[in-house]
Amino acid sequence: MNHQGAKRWLFISIAIAVGISLFSDQFNRYYLGIAIDCGIAIILATSLNLVNGHTGQFSLGHAGFMAVGGYAAAKFSLVVVPLTPPELQPLIFVAALILGGLLAALAGLIVGVPSLRLRGDYLAIVTLGFGEIIRVIVQNMESVGAASGLKGIPKFTTFGWTFVLVGITIYVIASLVNSTYGRGFIAVNDDEVAASSMGINPVRYKVTAFVAGAFFAGIAGGLYAHHKQFLAPTGFDFFKSVDIVVMVVLGGMGRTAGVVLAAILLTLLPEFLRQFSDYRMIIYALLIIGLMLLRPQGLFTLSGKKKGAKA
Repeated sequence: MNHQGAKRWLFISIAIAVGISLFSDQFNRYYLGIAIDCGIAIILATSLNLVNGHTGQFSLGHAGFMAVGGYAAAKFSLVVVPLTPPELQPLIFVAALILGGLLAALAGLIVGVPSLRLRGDYLAIVTLGFGEIIRVIVQNMESVGAASGLKGIPKFTTFGWTFVLVGITIYVIASLVNSTYGRGFIAVNDDEVAASSMGINPVRYKVTAFVAGAFFAGIAGGLYAHHKQFLAPTGFDFFKSVDIVVMVVLGGMGRTAGVVLAAILLTLLPEFLRQFSDYRMIIYALLIIGLMLLRPQGLFTLSGKKKGAKA
């Protein structure tokens, strides 16, 4: 996706968000909640796509960054909102999201600097371990509810907030990748050794991608916390990270539009399978396996595109 395409996504998402927000009271709350879930999934998948798709790494710890952002934003709101007049509470929500994103980015920096000298399976194992460390820490922290979860989080997340942030996420990541600096991500993805010989520092670009991806995962975590109004450590386990990776792979690595469509599809699919309550996760897993066998290059990848041309 080029810079102009990213601008279109930004304007379209803001227009849709504002338009639907004006009439949100007339929509079914269940369907509105599913739409918000889709928006959060898009942010998570697009941010991971910067790391796994554009930079060519393999992270399995994205749920850990989401947890950091979610718990930080939720705790900030729980402490500050009771002391704040109602008219200023939207500003508190924005501050909570930014705080969650920054702390997730800091976590990304901490785990990224020592681990991103690794490649492939080794990096996947390190990021998987990081995600599990975060889950175990929050599971044993009484200040955030420990294993019983964090309750009573204010309901601030709306369709409007979610899809404005979807547009901003897509715009920022697409603009970064298509900038002069962002060409380094593609170079590291294509051939790390050749990139090094041309004077590009692969570790620097990997860490930048990791931190930026973690920041937006933290934003998604804050939205999720203020949407569900409850956080539990089990919601950020290994399987959550795998779900996000599947969205990226299914949409086509490095293909922003494909990843967005895959995030929507994989969020809606379990809802359509609710009528098969006893077997829905088995059916869901079989559908994913079938899709990956039939379209290993990604369901929404355009055939004939060159590797360097990202849709």
